[in-house]
Amino acid sequence: MEHIGMEVNDRVGAHRERMRQQGFRLVQMWVPDVRADTFAVEARRQSLAVSAADRIIGGQEFIDAASAPWDE
Repeated sequence: MEHIGMEVNDRVGAHRERMRQQGFRLVQMWVPDVRADTFAVEARRQSLAVSAADRIIGGQEFIDAASAPWDE
């Protein structure tokens, strides 16, 4: 079984090297697991918090201003 694993590792390594030679860089990141039981609860909590903040401090105006191109 280890022999098969080594072949996969060799292929992955070769692929990564080809990508580097083409000017790419590998980036890995953690993202929320939308399948987790707690995801919907937390997404709703954050959505309600943003909605409440928008009513209090005019969040949409801030978002619009922050989203404007730098040269304007």
